[in-house]
Amino acid sequence: MFGWEFPPYNSGGLGVACEGMSKALSASGVNLTFALPYKVPIKARWCKFVFADEEVEFKNSKEVMDYVSGYTSHTSTNFNKELISKISGMKGNSLMERVFLYAKKAPSIASKTVHSIIHVHDWLTYPAGIEAKKFSKRPLVTHIHATEYDRSGEDINKDIFEIEKEGFRKADMIVAVSGRTRKSVIERYRIDPNKVKVVHNGVEFENNQNSVPLNIQDLKNKGNNIVLFAGRITFQKGPDYFVSMAEKILSFEPNTYFVISGSGDMEESMIRDVSRRGLSNRFIFCGFLRGDELSAVYRAADIYVMPSVSEPFGILPLEVMLSDTPVLISKESGVSEVVSCVLKSNFWDVDDMTDKVISVLRNKKLHSQLSITGKKEVRTIHWKKAADSLISLYNSLEESNKVVEFIPSLEFAIA
Repeated sequence: MFGWEFPPYNSGGLGVACEGMSKALSASGVNLTFALPYKVPIKARWCKFVFADEEVEFKNSKEVMDYVSGYTSHTSTNFNKELISKISGMKGNSLMERVFLYAKKAPSIASKTVHSIIHVHDWLTYPAGIEAKKFSKRPLVTHIHATEYDRSGEDINKDIFEIEKEGFRKADMIVAVSGRTRKSVIERYRIDPNKVKVVHNGVEFENNQNSVPLNIQDLKNKGNNIVLFAGRITFQKGPDYFVSMAEKILSFEPNTYFVISGSGDMEESMIRDVSRRGLSNRFIFCGFLRGDELSAVYRAADIYVMPSVSEPFGILPLEVMLSDTPVLISKESGVSEVVSCVLKSNFWDVDDMTDKVISVLRNKKLHSQLSITGKKEVRTIHWKKAADSLISLYNSLEESNKVVEFIPSLEFAIA
């Protein structure tokens, strides 16, 4: 399995999905080796890790997020050139260069690892999977968590689009995280529908009884409401719609604070928008939280809102539901296909989102009902279901020995 990140060295949901998926596959008897492009001090009892680059070891999650994040635009990030240049002699600071350096080293990883299936996650790993398949002739499973259209709307990066298309074309099987993502792959990339299967994500069931942060607890003790936004602050997540909604909510519920947990290339513009609207005294920007700190913020919130413009799945609402907190999600999300005990709105319908949030803040019975039924429902959405579906796909590929002949059509610039 080729990935780009793995908790706690992750910048978003891709790493969370890889962790949950790999753990469930291992629990079901799959012997799994997980490859990463860079070295981190990481161990997981359920799988073996290998690193494409052994020369430089990142020591903490901040270094990983700053220098190798696949979520931040490679045209807008300021990389540490001195550190990057040390990574296996790579010159320059382009994310694309690192993607193809990973691909260059994939055959070596494949040659040292006994395997029957190659499984890759998102465009960052597709070139690596294709190169590994060329070497070992094993079936390739391409997993799509988000397309370039999800991340960028119609203003896509054409190079990334071509990598995605090639990854889909060379795959023996494509796994989409939702029906809406499957539809996008088929229609936008012109892929055979029989080749694309849906496997919904799951959620880790952990004890989320962490105490509420003191500063937020103090706000709640004074009778204030807490509305939460958590996730990458990017176009895809709809932070601008959240701010518009917040302004409307404050017209009716002035004793409300809006907590923002996350980071991304729209963080600065979001802060400017909040300031321009005169809402700075009602917003708390926490930065990128993880683990116990993030779980505590989940529990502190009266409601979590995910106004995503395009969300292939969305694991975070499931995590919040486990914390006894009601959620409002956009209808343009894959997770809306698998949950019903939540509130749903179109991301662009700020008035509807406002009405629903205010209803939860004012109606304790509605809040309680969503909390109780939501937590009960989410406990049926576990990673074992995803693992069982993947194992079935793996077996079908092995049994048919369905290995597509490699025919070059896209010249990857592997330096």
